[in-house]
Amino acid sequence: MNKFTEYLDNYTKNKSVCILGYGREGRSTYRLIEKYCTPESVTIADLNPVDRQTNNLPDSVNIVTGKNYQDCLDDFDIVFKSPGIVLEKSPAELKCEISSETQVFFTVYREQIIGITGTKGKSTVSSLIYHILKESGKDVYLVGNIGVPVFDIAEDVKEDTIIVCELSCHQLEYMTVSPETAVFLNLFEEHLDHYGTMENYHNAKKNIYLHQQEYDCLLINSDIEYEFTGAYDYTISATNPDADIYVYSGIKGKIHIHDIWDNIYNIPTDNIKLLGIHNHYNIAVAHFVTAFQHVEQEDFEKALFTFNPLAHRLEYVDTIDGVRYYDDSISTACATAIEAVKSVPETKTILIGGMDRGIDYTSLVDFLNNTDVNVICMETSGRRIFEMIQGMDFSNPDRIHYVAHLDEAVKLAHKITPSGKSCVLSPASASYGIFKNFEERGDVFKKLVSELK
Repeated sequence: MNKFTEYLDNYTKNKSVCILGYGREGRSTYRLIEKYCTPESVTIADLNPVDRQTNNLPDSVNIVTGKNYQDCLDDFDIVFKSPGIVLEKSPAELKCEISSETQVFFTVYREQIIGITGTKGKSTVSSLIYHILKESGKDVYLVGNIGVPVFDIAEDVKEDTIIVCELSCHQLEYMTVSPETAVFLNLFEEHLDHYGTMENYHNAKKNIYLHQQEYDCLLINSDIEYEFTGAYDYTISATNPDADIYVYSGIKGKIHIHDIWDNIYNIPTDNIKLLGIHNHYNIAVAHFVTAFQHVEQEDFEKALFTFNPLAHRLEYVDTIDGVRYYDDSISTACATAIEAVKSVPETKTILIGGMDRGIDYTSLVDFLNNTDVNVICMETSGRRIFEMIQGMDFSNPDRIHYVAHLDEAVKLAHKITPSGKSCVLSPASASYGIFKNFEERGDVFKKLVSELK
């Protein structure tokens, strides 16, 4: 046993434990508890059926499923909640202790963790930081919201291991531990179907830094209000020249680092694969964080040259009849769709719309009004955007279209996008209820584009 598994055993010893949600993280939690711990009992609770035989669960493990699966929570001492589960009651209304893999893992390893959150860009930044550290010879893992449960690596962490952890609002919502190095990239309207207000959403995100200690490090977008915790705090911005790190939006690849090293860093834009000015911001974050991990600039740039952008993030798909197609299915906010139009060369058509989460699309509509881009709206949020545009004095309304689904949108884009121009899927909307996730949406888009040949 290492210090983590020893802690987990002591934490659960002689306790009644419930694993709430038996997806990837729930299975990871069960594996370590079964292997190292001595709880009084273990119960798995999930809305969906959990087959005992398929999952190799012994008779000693209780299984509770169905629509009332959360009614039993007060029967337990500790509940390990998976991020995808929305509690029907707040923790204050429950007698049990609401915990999670992330909470327990951070309690043991917080001093080795670089935590990254934000409405957009967190997967790219997390992957880029990991790649740079790995290529620089560091012992490093990439875990969290990016798809690897933290318990999957808990047995292998050494004293010099660096853990890069992407964190969603759902992972952070009830956290009482913050990482030694915290990065809060940005904050835009998102997940309002769950949180109701931006204040509630912001409060969940705050836990990335709210429990930091003296001499910890916080890098935060200068537009975000935050409480001082005693950590070293640094601001970053692409709009505020007074931020500690300023990314020049009007000058190609230029970053000014104030007060810390007081120097200029010029991103080697001709030698990297990350597309768009918004990625200069992401590179600036990675430059700052890896410098604190003692990565030399020469090693930083070598790794930057070899970093491949993640799928579904302004990913070039193919050129059909002279039209370049890009997959930005990760886009679930106005700001990401705006950046897509700005970043993709010669954008002439954008496909927007998906699940309607009640986001205010005014900023996106205003931006599109000042372009000559064809706008193809789809699904429920696309219908709302289309109706917004129909009800206003929009420049050249003939370039605005509505279709029901993605397949029709791709066919229409092929018809109206001129050769030599680009078409980008950047929905500014969630995929749920239409696709399993944004990855499936992006894969379907790629398939539809391939069928245009």
